[in-house]
Amino acid sequence: MNAAQRRDALQKALYESDQPVSASSLAAQFGVSRQIIVGDVALLRAEGLPIIATPRGYLVQRRSTQNCSTIACRHSRDALLDELYTIVDTGCSVMDVTVEHPVYGQMTGNLAIASRLEADAFWHCLLENSAAPLCELTGDVHLHTIRYPSEMALTHCLEALQAKGYLLKTDPAV
Repeated sequence: MNAAQRRDALQKALYESDQPVSASSLAAQFGVSRQIIVGDVALLRAEGLPIIATPRGYLVQRRSTQNCSTIACRHSRDALLDELYTIVDTGCSVMDVTVEHPVYGQMTGNLAIASRLEADAFWHCLLENSAAPLCELTGDVHLHTIRYPSEMALTHCLEALQAKGYLLKTDPAV
């Protein structure tokens, strides 16, 4: 298989998967190094394919914004995993995290977390890499895009986050 054929097969594999696929597993599947896959993904992105990198691997970004909402949150690093659990326990998914950096502007990290297992994997990835969550760059203030299966699930999610003090409150006097 030549490089163009491999990229076509890689594109097909990513489009057919509804879960993130790691570069290492793709490398094993195609009999090449992880770095070759990283380069192939970069070329596919340059061609306009909506491939995103999550902590668990590559995923084709589905453009639908149906049943998505953006929420503003604030909490310490110690509450990060509980925040994710709170969201997924209501049947919702955390699609991303966005912060407004004073130098770089808006920065978004793709998460695609829909279960406690995926939340745990994200948390362990942070720990294993001694990485700071993006919210630490902005005094713990951050946004999440939440995908929800129903209005009722979103309402339960927001109520649960509010009860734990994770939703950023707006001051009506300001």
